[in-house]
Amino acid sequence: MAVFDTPQEAFGALRPACVQLTRAQTLQNVSGLQALLAAVSAPALQALQEYVLFPLRFALKVPGPRQQRVVQSVVQCISSVLAATRVEKQQLLQELFSELCSCLSPPSSSNKPPQQSEELKLAVIQALHTLMHSADGDALWSLYQPSTLPLLGFAVSLLLGLAERERARQVKISALECLQVLVLQCECQEHRPLGAEEAQKCGDLFASFLPGISITLSRVITGDMKQGHKTTVSAIRLFYQIVGFVMADEQLARVPKNKEKTPVEQSRISELMVHRGPDWTKSTAEKLGLLLHKVVEFSSVHPHWKVRLELVELVHHLLRNCSGSLVESFSHLLKALVGLVNDENSDVQRRCTEVLQGTAEQGVVAQNRALADVLSENLHALATALPRLMSSQDDSGKVSTLTLLLGYLKLLGPKINVVLSSVSHLQRLSRALLQVLEMDVAEVKIVEHRAWGCSTSWGSPGPGLQRGGGQKKYFRFFREERVFQLLQQVCRVLGYHGHLLLLVDHFSGLYRASAAHRKQAALVLNELLAGAAGLGVDVLRQRETPPSREELRGSVTSILEEYTEQDNWHLVTSVQAEAAAPEHSVTPPGLSACPGGTCRSFLLPSPEPHPTAHTINSNIWQICIQLEGVGCFAAVLGQEFRGLLLSALYPVLEKAGDSTLLISETALGTLVDICEACGYDSVQCLINENSDYLVNGISLGLHQLAHQPRAAQVLDTMLRHSDASLLPLVEDVIQDVLSALDQSYDHQASTFLRVLHSVMTALVQWFGSSCGEEHQQRQPAEGQQVLTRQEMEQFFLDYVRQKQISEGNLPEPGEEETDEVPPLPKLEPNNSDPEGEAALPSHAQLAREVMERCIHLLADGKLHVRLQVLDVLELCVTVLHPHGNHLLPMAHRVWPALVTRLISDDPLAVLRAFKVLCTLAQTCGDFLRQRFSRDVLPKLTSSLLSQAPASARAGPVYHHTLAFKLQLAVLQGLGSLCEKLDMGESDLNKVADACLVYLSAKQPVKLQEAAQSVFHHLMHMDPDSTWLLLNEVWCPHGYQPPHASLQPLELRGMGRQRNEFTDNILLLLERLQQQENTTPRAGTQETDHNTDQHSSWEEKEEPLG
Repeated sequence: MAVFDTPQEAFGALRPACVQLTRAQTLQNVSGLQALLAAVSAPALQALQEYVLFPLRFALKVPGPRQQRVVQSVVQCISSVLAATRVEKQQLLQELFSELCSCLSPPSSSNKPPQQSEELKLAVIQALHTLMHSADGDALWSLYQPSTLPLLGFAVSLLLGLAERERARQVKISALECLQVLVLQCECQEHRPLGAEEAQKCGDLFASFLPGISITLSRVITGDMKQGHKTTVSAIRLFYQIVGFVMADEQLARVPKNKEKTPVEQSRISELMVHRGPDWTKSTAEKLGLLLHKVVEFSSVHPHWKVRLELVELVHHLLRNCSGSLVESFSHLLKALVGLVNDENSDVQRRCTEVLQGTAEQGVVAQNRALADVLSENLHALATALPRLMSSQDDSGKVSTLTLLLGYLKLLGPKINVVLSSVSHLQRLSRALLQVLEMDVAEVKIVEHRAWGCSTSWGSPGPGLQRGGGQKKYFRFFREERVFQLLQQVCRVLGYHGHLLLLVDHFSGLYRASAAHRKQAALVLNELLAGAAGLGVDVLRQRETPPSREELRGSVTSILEEYTEQDNWHLVTSVQAEAAAPEHSVTPPGLSACPGGTCRSFLLPSPEPHPTAHTINSNIWQICIQLEGVGCFAAVLGQEFRGLLLSALYPVLEKAGDSTLLISETALGTLVDICEACGYDSVQCLINENSDYLVNGISLGLHQLAHQPRAAQVLDTMLRHSDASLLPLVEDVIQDVLSALDQSYDHQASTFLRVLHSVMTALVQWFGSSCGEEHQQRQPAEGQQVLTRQEMEQFFLDYVRQKQISEGNLPEPGEEETDEVPPLPKLEPNNSDPEGEAALPSHAQLAREVMERCIHLLADGKLHVRLQVLDVLELCVTVLHPHGNHLLPMAHRVWPALVTRLISDDPLAVLRAFKVLCTLAQTCGDFLRQRFSRDVLPKLTSSLLSQAPASARAGPVYHHTLAFKLQLAVLQGLGSLCEKLDMGESDLNKVADACLVYLSAKQPVKLQEAAQSVFHHLMHMDPDSTWLLLNEVWCPHGYQPPHASLQPLELRGMGRQRNEFTDNILLLLERLQQQENTTPRAGTQETDHNTDQHSSWEEKEEPLG
């Protein structure tokens, strides 16, 4: 079909169709005109616009009933004409607007109008939408005059009715979009932006529609979920656009106080106009507040994320344009905005964060006193309800509540100080934080987990060590870690924006006021200081004046002094410590020495006569929180914290040596924090560089150990985390310990022995392995040299001397250090033995002195003291191992007391003494052979034989008894003991006979395995006897002689049925056979002879029953 480019051609083509449509309004005629219009160019159609629209408008105005399909087709044809042309005449625009609206409204004469189809409604709405976009600026502005207010109101009411009552989703959405265009809030680029004066006049005009629009839209927003999220989103967008336009602060500021007078002819119209004065603004804001609360409550929990995202835009739009007029409503708006920060949808989260950030940066709250007052009142109300909400809500509800609290504080920003200056607000907020942070201290494992010095690892903290604050805490009102993180941020934001000195003073007062709130107050103080320093705090707006370094240092110093007070630092953390307290008298305050700058008296008596697990747990957590605080303070001050190490390092080292695992681990984490903050490479460097004043404090404490027993813990921690360079510094302190032990061994031996155990463990760590390797390397080197006459002579002199010592002929203590051998005064040892003349190293001399004290204390009446002595004694033997000339006399002196512990003491002491015996055997060798054979071995073998029947009959519970542990330890160590001491054949037979019964399958599996280990050692020492003994019990093979003249070999184990010993003996014989195959006998000829002889015997398998 040809295109009609000129108006003349178009008129000739369109005239018949227009005439026909004017005569008969049928669907066919409308379709014919629609088809012709598609062939007309836009310029030609613009010239014929009114001519073409006349028959179409006439069809809409024909009186009488009309077919809906015809009306729909006519409206669609009008839309196509308007889409291709521009409406330039004001009258035409208003008439078309009125005629299209009438299509949605039934005639007033009809009582029951026919139901209009959804298609017709959509067509009319689309035609109105097209009409508004096709109108020129001047023509469109004529529609927004007071005289056309009734017409606009008519259209608004029609569209609102469709949006609210229509069930079809598309009709509802189209009606809302058309209404958005009608109130000049269209987001398209075709409409020019309104000027200030035009916007003011439109605002006055739309104020008349605001009640109806806002109420209807609120009903649409909170309507049935079945309407779909698009309808809700469109309604929310239109709601905040029209409210933000009419209630804009910029427009309301220009509204005159009194309403302008209008001409008489416009008096009726003026009655419809609204004067946006102060009274109207206040009244409307109150009513809108109710609607906004309703909309926010519904939309904030809507299941679709786009609705929640549009709610964020609503808050942003109103906060930006109506922060003055709708200030009373912002409690609900900001609550919704802050609550959506943790929305499950990332887009909502991101946009919400952007809005909050922009609000804070623009100073909307800081520059608006009324809005800040609203936020402060909301904060007060939320702080009041916080304990109740935290105890009644689930985890997600608690997160939302705390997110809201945090958002209020962030939005207030610098205005927090205004809130905190109110005593009521500060007390309410602080009490709420203390109640919410109440800890759950009912966990019994906290008390059960101990960290005894003999079992913890030595050396510098490795990469797996937790830093301070790493201990997981348990709270009464919540379990979710996210909740605690939000509470931390709340405290840090308070410290970041709030007045630091005021907050520190207030919470320090709460810390001192009640022991029940002390842990919570310490937590808050730690986080306040971190926030004040800007550590780990997330804010919306940077502060203008951060606290000075002097303020930070002063606050840290005051809190640190509070933490390390004896009432808060030296708490009962174990039942053992509480029981030990009565043994020592407590010096009155002011009389005790103060190493490290802080007074340290012993445990204060508990307010309860017998502290419960709850009290002890609470004390443990309080100490841990205070230790974490010290690490936090170090991070706050950085290098400046070095100046506070004099008062902080000593108490932290005390707790690093505490027997409670939680406290010691937290203290070690605090030491790591101090190292990082102060620039030390490691904990070892930290201790070494500050060891001078630490040693001084330890020395003062050891001189008054009855009042300051924790000096031993500090020394233990220093030794545990330092190296050999520390030994010269603490050597005098150790001598003081030995002197004090000599003077007060009767009632303080346990305390001193803990110190000596730490010292000896450090010496083993520093010198034991290196000295042992040097000793082992020197022995083979010497064995490879060619012996001279002098060396041979010296060998026999040493042998004679050791022989005399082993038989008990010892020189007097004053003659031990001489170079002469007492049994042979005429013979002098050769000077080629450097070990005999060289001065004993300081660490070995120290070990020797400690070992002398242990000899005297082995007979102490208290079991725990004897156990400590045996532990220390074992370490002394290890340190003296390379110095045999000094170790052997000491071993001779310790032997009688050690034997007593082995044969007639508590099973625990016997177990520990046997461990010492094994260590002695490894270091002293055959020096103890005769003594062991005479004094100890008969008792051990008889004990094993007497206990065997009981263990064979015992059940699974027997594994947990002390008797089983003692049997197991003896069996595990007896084999190596015999091999190290090179025991004789008769002694080995005793051992074999005693251990044989433990090869029974009736014995516990661990005892069977330990007995097998004994026989493994016996195989190395005497394989033939071991083979014969095992075959006497059960022999797996029969043997025939190689010649008839030889007697057949008969063993008692031949021909026996399988018994309880069979399996273990078979394993041992196989092991022995493998050993014989891999290690042939010495001497080639003898080996060949034995091999030939063995091959001449033919083994014959016999049935095993």
